[in-house]
Amino acid sequence: MNPQVMEKLRKQLEQELQEIEQRLEESERPQATELSNYDNHPADNASDLTDQLTEMAIDEHRGDDAEEIKAALQAMKDGTYGKCAVCGKEIPIGRLEAMPKALTCVEHAEHKEDNLRPVEEDVLSSTPRSDDFIELEEFGSSDTPQDKSF
Repeated sequence: MNPQVMEKLRKQLEQELQEIEQRLEESERPQATELSNYDNHPADNASDLTDQLTEMAIDEHRGDDAEEIKAALQAMKDGTYGKCAVCGKEIPIGRLEAMPKALTCVEHAEHKEDNLRPVEEDVLSSTPRSDDFIELEEFGSSDTPQDKSF
């Protein structure tokens, strides 16, 4: 690989890592908007919880990115950068310019599942059966005794 291209990619990775680490340091956990839950509407609590979970997920994603960048920088130091970690073939320069933290060729990159569907779909059949409702009813319902017909 051309040393000038390698240096450009190294600087790009270091800058990206610095930005991510700075964001992680500055990241604050959202605090509850109320001092007490006594008179608080449940939706307000849910909004606070959603904000907290969103921030945690973003921080986790940033942390994963930082680890991938550190691995790419280490590969540069080891002299293995630019070669697929799986098959050992050269990674095309276009891939490295688009995604400098890539350590594998396109063929060996992790492919995310395109069709993410709820796990419940595996359990439930596509055509309703007559005993589906009975099976679900075993787990309970919000019916009160007067709602049941005898």
